[in-house]
Amino acid sequence: MDAQLQAGQPVNKAPVALTLKDLRACWRAWMMYNLSSMSFERLESFGFCLGMMPALKKLYPGKAERTEAMKRHASFYNTEPQLGAIINGLAVGLEEKRANGERIDGETINTLKVGLMGPIAGIGDSMIPGMLVPILLSIGMALAAGGSVLGPLFYIISFNAIVITGSYMLFMKGYRMGTGSVEALVSSESVKLREALSLLGIFVMGGVAASYVNLSTGLDFVTSDGVNIQLQAMLDGIFPKLMPLLVVLGTWYLMARRNVSPVKAMLGLLVVAFVGVAVGLF
Repeated sequence: MDAQLQAGQPVNKAPVALTLKDLRACWRAWMMYNLSSMSFERLESFGFCLGMMPALKKLYPGKAERTEAMKRHASFYNTEPQLGAIINGLAVGLEEKRANGERIDGETINTLKVGLMGPIAGIGDSMIPGMLVPILLSIGMALAAGGSVLGPLFYIISFNAIVITGSYMLFMKGYRMGTGSVEALVSSESVKLREALSLLGIFVMGGVAASYVNLSTGLDFVTSDGVNIQLQAMLDGIFPKLMPLLVVLGTWYLMARRNVSPVKAMLGLLVVAFVGVAVGLF
């Protein structure tokens, strides 16, 4: 197949055009199954390949050509799935051009994928788990504070509405515009964008921690003059919410610096809470 491209011969005699139905099938397969087959060796590669299959079946009716394309899209791949849909759209568009005889080889398509997955992941991780999820969770937690079911419903509906709509639009934009669609995301301006989104996410997480992480101590002591001093009141006068801050920073340190898993971190907090209540610290 590559020999045909190098010789300037079209791979297919009749042009093959993907329909809107084909594109939606590709996007839906990626959106639903991008993390369904994870391994340290390949991560999202099989999810990406599955997302390409509706297009590959139509573009490459021959078994050999389709097998080659499947191997190309089953190589190592990992990015943020929602924003990463723009790379899927780009890959589908390039495969369509390649199948119709344009001088685009498989290595070029794979190189673009690998080159884009890192910058897109950086922006996506800042926007989705770093900013969008904390904001929606803080609103949902406020709605659910009184036991209302509106809290979880708000989060589930709003999150899915945003990521599904955004993912679809990015996929279609990647397909229509090709490499130009991601130029703004991988340019020098993307560094400033990631820093701004990360900073916003930190502010949001700080607000959530201060509002919903509650911890106080019941310790008090009596001075030589007979004055009863409550430690928590003294801490609140010096540094309000100091103990919740220490819990958040301590948990972050264990998970980020010591590679403690979230489950072990939660179990550790449970043990500390149990012991602290038993000895009268909390």
